[in-house]
Amino acid sequence: MDDWVAEMNHEYYRLSATWELDVLFTASSPHEFLQLALKDKKAGLLTAPSTRLLAPLQSQEVWAAGVTYYRSRTARMEESKLSGGDSFYDKVYDAERPELFFKATPHRVAAPGDTVRIRADSNWNVPEPELTLAINSQGRIFGYTIGNDMSSRDIEGANPLYLPQAKVYDRSAALGPCLVVSDQLPGPETIISIEILRGGSLVFAGETTIGQIKRPLASLAEWLFRENSFPFGCYLMTGTGVIPPDTFTLQRGDEIRITLSGVGTLCNTVA
Repeated sequence: MDDWVAEMNHEYYRLSATWELDVLFTASSPHEFLQLALKDKKAGLLTAPSTRLLAPLQSQEVWAAGVTYYRSRTARMEESKLSGGDSFYDKVYDAERPELFFKATPHRVAAPGDTVRIRADSNWNVPEPELTLAINSQGRIFGYTIGNDMSSRDIEGANPLYLPQAKVYDRSAALGPCLVVSDQLPGPETIISIEILRGGSLVFAGETTIGQIKRPLASLAEWLFRENSFPFGCYLMTGTGVIPPDTFTLQRGDEIRITLSGVGTLCNTVA
């Protein structure tokens, strides 16, 4: 059985063998719930966490928001020009209702250090680095992590109706390296950055700030929970403002490194 480990004040604790992440996502006050778990005498102090990290989810669905950054609106319009769908993305950027779509079930999510995949029937694939919100079953944002929204741009660009195939497939997402449980989300000045290495050499790097997201994060969560329920809570990727140039596509063996202050770096290799 894998251990659940919590870190507080740079110390690591093994939580009770009966502790489950699903319970954290259903707690009315996840932060207080975790504080109580750490006070449990069964929480053992560790010298260091396990060297093998799993994605910080158990039964949670992963959803995503699109066209939340101006840069992502521009990129989506460019990739959809051939299909005549570019106006859809322009309209949703200014609309009250955001673009929200299903991304992954737990078994489709890659852990830190694991491989993510590109589709064999796609010729234009990119990673999308995203601040990812942890939302409990009552719809309250209680933490965050890093998400990698792997995307097949040529499939999505051919027809907007192909979005599920461009976004949802085995190991089309990665989460980690940890879940930050906090009532305070990253400030607008917080940088999220990405590096892609090929054969040990840097082939793409970029960064943006959380403040470039157009929509309030709480609003994205509220729209997601409209007429929808999540018995074990969920994760919500909040869109990307860092997109490689149109001439770039991922290749097998590429290493993707996404960094967000306070969370760390999520590293995955392309299979």
